[in-house]
Amino acid sequence: MSSGASHKMYVEPHRGHLSLGGSLRRVVFLLPVLLVVLFLYAAMRPVTEQDWIILVALAVPIAVVWGILVSGLRLAAQWERGVVLRLGKFQSVKGPGMMYIIPFVDNVRFVDLRLLAVNIPSQQVITKDNVPAAIDGVLFFLVSDAEKAVIKIQDFAFAIAQYAQASLRDVVGGLSLDELLSERERIQQRIAEIVEEHIRDWGLHLDSVRLQDIEMPEDLKRIMSRQASAEREKRATITKAEGDKIAATNLAAAALIMEQTRGAMKLRTLQTIDGLGAGPANTVVMFPVELTDSFKAALESMSGKPGPTTSIAQSRVSSDSSTSG
Repeated sequence: MSSGASHKMYVEPHRGHLSLGGSLRRVVFLLPVLLVVLFLYAAMRPVTEQDWIILVALAVPIAVVWGILVSGLRLAAQWERGVVLRLGKFQSVKGPGMMYIIPFVDNVRFVDLRLLAVNIPSQQVITKDNVPAAIDGVLFFLVSDAEKAVIKIQDFAFAIAQYAQASLRDVVGGLSLDELLSERERIQQRIAEIVEEHIRDWGLHLDSVRLQDIEMPEDLKRIMSRQASAEREKRATITKAEGDKIAATNLAAAALIMEQTRGAMKLRTLQTIDGLGAGPANTVVMFPVELTDSFKAALESMSGKPGPTTSIAQSRVSSDSSTSG
């Protein structure tokens, strides 16, 4: 891998059994042994070398036997269960708390019942439309049956991670790139269903599968970026055109209303003048609208064209003549 490539850092989970019985076994072993040695010393009161040899010869076998008996003490945490095998055969599931197994005959394996997380390493997959992608994720599961998890599978954490990787490749291989990017939740649910179906008989329960990152080639990322930019510009143009259309429709309706209402245009003119505001940059010259109408009527009379009043009168005369006839 090149030096410029980015390295992903993952949190390493804590694995293994938390030994809680070591301190207990030491205390249970030492206290009785010390009491026995003190008792023998007080009873024999050794003076000569032979007396000390006898004392040691009595104390050592007692300490060895007691140490063997004490070695069978085990302590399981609240979240652990101990699967006991006696001479290689399943005996029982014990815990939490203190338990005792027969030394040299029983063997115990502790299983963590808490929710566990397993990283799914980056998987190189090819989508349905032949686009390469690298996908990684995380798997959350827990042990529901400690006996099956120990007896039916060698390493359940490794096995469930392998199933998740295979299911991830199978599911993503049947989808296009657009579906991979837009339907992440459905992909996660499908992978979880496949894995859960296989691990149910192992005494495991899958909580969820989460896809963390989807890596694609850089040239494909640039193409998708240009496509998204063009799509945004298209939506902006359509939105602006729709806004202009609505504004034009409203303006036409407003003009029709003002034309049909007396004094509406004058009120609109006054509103426009008021909106200009007072300031050195604005110069407002007031010119009466009535004077404009008078000038227009005078010009029409000088040019010989009938004005509005004359036309109305003539139309009335024509209507009277037709009625009398």
